[in-house]
Amino acid sequence: MTITDVARHAGVSTAAVSKVMRNAYGVSPAMQDRVRTAMAELDYRPHAAARGMRGRTYTIGVLLDNVRNAFFADILDGIHQELEDSEYTVLIGAAGFGPDEQARTIRSMVDRQMDGLVLIAPGTPRAEVLSTAAVTPTVVIGHHDTSEVHDSVVDADDLGATLVVDHLVSLGHRDIALISAAGSRTSRWQRTPEIVLAEGYVRAMERHGLADRARVHHAAYTDEGGRAAGIALLSGNDRPTAILAGADVAALGIYRAADELGLSIPKDISLVGYNNTAIASLAPVQLTSVDQAGQTMGAAAAKMLIERVEGRRDRSMQTTMTPRLIVRRSTGAPRA
Repeated sequence: MTITDVARHAGVSTAAVSKVMRNAYGVSPAMQDRVRTAMAELDYRPHAAARGMRGRTYTIGVLLDNVRNAFFADILDGIHQELEDSEYTVLIGAAGFGPDEQARTIRSMVDRQMDGLVLIAPGTPRAEVLSTAAVTPTVVIGHHDTSEVHDSVVDADDLGATLVVDHLVSLGHRDIALISAAGSRTSRWQRTPEIVLAEGYVRAMERHGLADRARVHHAAYTDEGGRAAGIALLSGNDRPTAILAGADVAALGIYRAADELGLSIPKDISLVGYNNTAIASLAPVQLTSVDQAGQTMGAAAAKMLIERVEGRRDRSMQTTMTPRLIVRRSTGAPRA
């Protein structure tokens, strides 16, 4: 089925069909309905490669490291929500944690002429992201580094850490540990979410006179990464009385570690997650967590990206979310 078949079925010119497909200015609602009805009746789908040669493929690529982090689902919901009434299709690249694999996925998206990219906390070297963004409209979610060539959506992660430390100190905790992803030393990102979160945590501990008790344990933001960190922190004699995990998925691994060690949450250890994913509110979990408004982050990223795709090049933008602490049953006063 071709554009000529659609034009013949609708009783209009091929130029009119092309204008409708491009959402060109000046096409009447009646013409829109007529052409789109014909396309639906003929089950016509524009060929992506052909559309790319004409300037647009109406595809948006989203890079993430894995599909097991429920926070990414919240971001994707926001992206879909923003784009649901448009012609754009979202294609997801789950590239793993390795910078080389992520870079290869980004290049594949560019090679397939995707109109724009949303990169969620990319581990790819910053120089490669900047060179990609110079030719393909790009929005980076998570990293606080700014650039003239891409837009950014971030959470005020330092404030999120402050909210957690203040809450735990108010309950009587003094030995509070942070579990944070390590990040790549070669990526050259200076302001990743993990770095900003750790800075906020350390400053909050210092403000409460607890600088000597601050400790950051590096672990992958996965269930197994959280479990391994939990075993390491909770099996020693100097175990903390409270832990902040930089992602809910890692906090779930700490639940497993505590159970294996015969410890109870929050009776023996208070636990706070980050992201406030749907699983945090489940009755058996009831995880205190920092809400980053993942859906809003995704929607903001999609909106800014389409603005870039459709011509905004004069300035870059950064949108910052204000975190909220959602207190549930996983935190309480420490044992006397």
